Amino acid sequence: MKELNQSQKFIKKFGHHDLEIEVGKLAKQAHGAVTVRYGDTVILATVVTAEEPAEGNVYFPMLVDYEEKLYAAGKISGSRFIKREGRPSDEAFLKARLVDRSLRPLFPKNYRNDLQIIVTVLSLDRQTDPGFLAIIAASTALSLTSSPFAGPVGAARVGIIDGKVVVNPLEDEMEKSDLDFVVAGTKNKVVMVEGDAQEVAEDKVLEAIEFAQKNLQVACEIQNEIKSKLGAKEIEKVDEEPEVFKAVRDKIGKDLEKIIKTSKKEDREEKLSEIKEKLLLEMEGDFKQADLSEAFDKLIEKEVRREILDENSRPDGRGENEIRPISSEVGVLPRVHGSGLFTRGQTQVLTATTLGAPGQEQVIETMEIETTKRYMHHYNFPPYSVGEISPMRGPGRRDIGHGALAERALEPVIPGKEDFPYTIRVVSEVLESNGSSSMAAVCGSTLSLMDAGVPVTAPVAGIAIGLITENADGSTKGKYRILTDIQGIEDFAGEMDFKIAGTSKGITAVQLDIKTYGVDHKILKEALKKAKTARLEILKAMAKTIAEPRRELSRYAPRITVMHINPEKIKDVIGPGGKVINKIIAETNVEIDIEDDGTVFISAENGGDGAKKATEWIQNLTREVKIGEIFQGRVTRIMDFGAFVEILPNQEGLVHISQLDDRHVKKVTDVVKVGDIIPVMVIEIDPQGRINLSYKAAKGKDRKDGIKKDRFFQKRHF
Repeated sequence: MKELNQSQKFIKKFGHHDLEIEVGKLAKQAHGAVTVRYGDTVILATVVTAEEPAEGNVYFPMLVDYEEKLYAAGKISGSRFIKREGRPSDEAFLKARLVDRSLRPLFPKNYRNDLQIIVTVLSLDRQTDPGFLAIIAASTALSLTSSPFAGPVGAARVGIIDGKVVVNPLEDEMEKSDLDFVVAGTKNKVVMVEGDAQEVAEDKVLEAIEFAQKNLQVACEIQNEIKSKLGAKEIEKVDEEPEVFKAVRDKIGKDLEKIIKTSKKEDREEKLSEIKEKLLLEMEGDFKQADLSEAFDKLIEKEVRREILDENSRPDGRGENEIRPISSEVGVLPRVHGSGLFTRGQTQVLTATTLGAPGQEQVIETMEIETTKRYMHHYNFPPYSVGEISPMRGPGRRDIGHGALAERALEPVIPGKEDFPYTIRVVSEVLESNGSSSMAAVCGSTLSLMDAGVPVTAPVAGIAIGLITENADGSTKGKYRILTDIQGIEDFAGEMDFKIAGTSKGITAVQLDIKTYGVDHKILKEALKKAKTARLEILKAMAKTIAEPRRELSRYAPRITVMHINPEKIKDVIGPGGKVINKIIAETNVEIDIEDDGTVFISAENGGDGAKKATEWIQNLTREVKIGEIFQGRVTRIMDFGAFVEILPNQEGLVHISQLDDRHVKKVTDVVKVGDIIPVMVIEIDPQGRINLSYKAAKGKDRKDGIKKDRFFQKRHF
């Protein structure tokens, strides 16, 4: 592009605000750099590319980093010891995945040059989601480089508020939205969709995607304007079918046709491995091993595509809309609070549910929010699930992304805290994978939650829909087939992996990944329809195992007692420096969580007397006495004018000397001494809240009516 002597701005109206893109001001040594402003949110995107592919690259090594800066939101880290940004948050990983999945399909499949995109949030107004802006900024920065990027790509966030689809809604507006999608696309195609919904019908979901596709054209237009004004760089050309591919095809093409038709995955993979090993040995001197391996994989892809398109034959012999065999179990782990095992073909996921006290909620501090999370879904994909060996080093971006997808899918059916006050952690362990383990995790998690007795409002299931097109461009101009429940080899060979989860009522989460230049709305409509049919079939199969949540929690799950106290009494329960509440916890072996509105949660393992004792303790601490009540109180202090008696924890009243007996009392100690437990009646509460008691009235009332007294001191140990 032309060298810029000064920065240039390009502005177009886009929803609530102007979309402002500035080129040539920041990060000039990057190969492509732009700043995007929307409202008071400002994002810098930079791109650096390698001139030549690195030796041994067998895939496109594009690296996307999304940098959250706390200063962007005017924050300093809440940690006492670490004040600078550390490891990216899960939200940052998810935003990076949004960018990656929106842009990667727009590169040639055999492009191998290293490329790094860094998106940095410099300013955040807390009303704008930076995710869709990150896609726009990265796409624009790429357009300033010589990389073979077939953009531009635009993006938009959409919601459904009061039944109306809205583009780029503010965060305040999204609180009442039934849908939250980020959609990326080119001029004519949808490239990526990610989001959740509140059991929204398929036609409304499609309407939201189409609305976003229409509105994101603003971002595409402004990028085209930038390229036109600055002058486009010459794009690198990549040979789509190098000589090595032709040589491999001539040598083993016919053998692959026979092997691909093998129905069992393990047999097919064993035979393919043998023929690949032989190929690498025989052609070692003619081509590089990495190039031969890549050509071999590409030949498999082409053969799978040919059979599906021309012969309507899937690798395992299934029909176009056929789901692999499904089985499920619950209660498979004896000591966990809930467990579910879901198997679909050669994909198997075991999910465990753990219920905890409200105080075990996850504390989240990011650039955008400071909050807590009471429902968490974690996803683990160990290497043995695909028969591989690799180091176990914690969750990667894929694990975090799939866990977040399953979490979004189930969140709409999780009961509110007022109905089910537990903290809920769900963990999905992928035991075997051959296609759409994330959707199997959704199904397994539903089973596990119901087995745990979590009163979900409806069961949730998910399925992955694939696509094979004649022109490999995601269009409906030539032959194409939309496949239900794709397996690994179909995902590898196809253009689309459209994951759709929901209930029988509607969709709760979607994730669209493609490997082509986008898909049109006709394909999305057909895919949504097929996914609904499959989802209902899976839900029916799951219902045979467990149709509704268990009515009783596991005996190993904690029991939570909920009570409400006067918020002004919270300080009495906590005590100075937490002395009182810590004593209650220590003596009753419970967990206690108190909210600002006076709601108290008492959690006790396996029920027991601990919760009952703690409840009574707190009730007595916060109880407000009434005139006429009789208590068994303990004398705590003796004065010349009377005795002070503790009737409830931290609540004392005065028995004036005239209220000690019917006869005249010369000295208080003639009637009571410190430590005595005596019946007293509340006879007055003055405007300052001071309590006046009567010993003689309580004795007379007790003798006359035999009224049952509050025996607080007989229930407690001092």
